[in-house]
Amino acid sequence: MRKIEKLELSINEILDGQYTNLYKFKDQEITIEVSPQNLIQVMTTLVKNESLAFLQCQDLCGIDYLTYGNREEDEFPHDEKRFAVVYHLLSLKHNWRIRVKCFAENNDFPVVPSVIDIWNSVNWFEREAFDMYGIIFEGHPDLRRLLTDYGFIGHPFRKDFPLSGYMEMRYDEEQKRVIYQPVTIEPRVVTPRIIREENYSGRN
Repeated sequence: MRKIEKLELSINEILDGQYTNLYKFKDQEITIEVSPQNLIQVMTTLVKNESLAFLQCQDLCGIDYLTYGNREEDEFPHDEKRFAVVYHLLSLKHNWRIRVKCFAENNDFPVVPSVIDIWNSVNWFEREAFDMYGIIFEGHPDLRRLLTDYGFIGHPFRKDFPLSGYMEMRYDEEQKRVIYQPVTIEPRVVTPRIIREENYSGRN
């Protein structure tokens, strides 16, 4: 039995009914989708069950599905979940990996449980996802911005965040300090100009 088949069999037996979906990418990588209500229970089982032993969380990232599939922002279905958190887990004991995806229930105020009590290495991962996507990790002991400035408005990895942002900062000579003000850059769409020349680089 191939390793990926053995892992799938173990997942089906041990986590029966605790995940909402399981699918494979190119028959090599397994992803399971878990609801926020079952996330802590599933993650705890993935770590503590010796048949799985996913002791390491290699990465955690947020996803915004607003324009997924090349659709426009106003085409996003109202009943579809927009934000998800993806966890990449590694088992050194069995030398296999798994991806866990958890969709936040509320698109306006996305919340998922923090897994920091299971893997303390996710501390900054969760803070980064909060900073970039605005996803709240319930139970995180110090959930605050990590990469943007304290006065930053919005979450820059969201698909509807403007490229120029909302605020800009500059040094004010009169006040002798850095101040924030609404952005003065007018947003515009830049279409690259393509020039095709005959015999470019010696090719016909």
